[in-house]
Amino acid sequence: MPNAIATMMLLVWPVAALVFFQRLPLHRAILLCLIGGYLLLPPVAAFDLPLVPDLDKFSISSLMALAGCVFVAKQPVPMMPRSWVLRVLTAVFVLSAVPTVLTNSDRIVFEAVPHSAPIVFFHSELPGLRLRDLASVISSQIIVLIPFFIARRYLSTPEAHREILLAFVIAGLIYTVPSLIEIRFSPQMNVWIYGFFQHDFAQMVRQGGYRPIVFLPHALWLALFMFSAMVAAVALARTATNPNKVRFTFAAVYLFGMLILCKSMASLAYGLAFTPVIALASHRFQVRLALIIALIGCIYPMLRNAHVIPLDTILAQVEAISPERAQSLGYRFDNEEILLERAAEKPMFGWGGWGRNLIRDGETGRILSIPDGHWIIAFGSFGWVGYLAEMGLLTGALALLYLALRKMPEREISPTVSCIALILGATLMDMLLNDTLVPVTWMCAGALLGYAERQLYPGLFAPRKALFDGRQEIDTPPRQKRLRPVMD
Repeated sequence: MPNAIATMMLLVWPVAALVFFQRLPLHRAILLCLIGGYLLLPPVAAFDLPLVPDLDKFSISSLMALAGCVFVAKQPVPMMPRSWVLRVLTAVFVLSAVPTVLTNSDRIVFEAVPHSAPIVFFHSELPGLRLRDLASVISSQIIVLIPFFIARRYLSTPEAHREILLAFVIAGLIYTVPSLIEIRFSPQMNVWIYGFFQHDFAQMVRQGGYRPIVFLPHALWLALFMFSAMVAAVALARTATNPNKVRFTFAAVYLFGMLILCKSMASLAYGLAFTPVIALASHRFQVRLALIIALIGCIYPMLRNAHVIPLDTILAQVEAISPERAQSLGYRFDNEEILLERAAEKPMFGWGGWGRNLIRDGETGRILSIPDGHWIIAFGSFGWVGYLAEMGLLTGALALLYLALRKMPEREISPTVSCIALILGATLMDMLLNDTLVPVTWMCAGALLGYAERQLYPGLFAPRKALFDGRQEIDTPPRQKRLRPVMD
């Protein structure tokens, strides 16, 4: 159970976030609120209030970023993309909750006989979704999109993209300290500070040692973040001049060593594959590669559902490299098979929340399946409609960026936008294996979408030049333009 410190951190973070927006330039306050909340706040712990979504580290960080923009910085946050396709996907993503709730009003009841009292029956059930749950589910969908909307507007310039990569590098370097402590002494940081361990400890043991987890939901999340920090350092080293080039190069080498110590085969594979691409390939090629990877992430679940993926061949190839990894992957495939059968019962709008999409024992209600990949969770919860809307928004940001670059073949693109695109593409690929979709992922997608819209629709967000010199510009007509300094 979370201790008082965990509760206090969730309560204090909104106050800290508002201070960020008062003291820092807007883009830095947003990054500190979203990335800092992701890395520092306690996992799992949440305020479970009636009729509203759970307030956990993700939702609190997103809501405070929105509150800081609107109420402290006095900057509007547009809620709809410029592209009509992405507008439709946004509306579908939010409103798909309506048919999901309406088609899941039935209860799922379990009846079992306790071993200690054979003649006494007890009832356990999963409640049906009611109309009063509709507001909660829709609100949850909107909260998910808040970092996407904010980044589209305020983190979509080349200067902001560099700040995003710099934030990844600095946060990654700082996070190596508790990570190295856990690698040496076992994953205990969350226990020491927040009073509980957030996952299965056995999954933190790998290759005769430990995988760090710190304050994230799983060690795989930490490894993916270290990958993001490492490639961000590579991208910054490529564009920097001495002595910054040397500093970023050393940071990249150090973070790559940390990535190896995280003992995650997938994240390490991403690092080995993408590092030379970011260091040597053209920026346009990087964007194309990111889009191809994202499309694979979208299409794979469809092929998986059609049972055309050669699972046995894949397992044989992995077993030749590591029998332990093959066993883990086979376990994932087995769970996906039974979860796909469950999802097929309600393929359009899914089963909704409260674990209704999981396989359970018919008598005890005990969970028999463990979903790993985000795609199977989204598909089981919101059906094909919700899943395609979600993946369409994430992949659509890359597609629009690619379209913008094709329409302007002679224009030089931001040297940092391609790295963010590859980070997003790698995350979408990783979502096939793990539930690694977090607010930082939506932030990266929004930053790419906003950059693409700036290229396709000049003047859409103009003018905002004061965001990066410590001042914040008020939306006024051109002849009444005024600048107001940030409060110190």
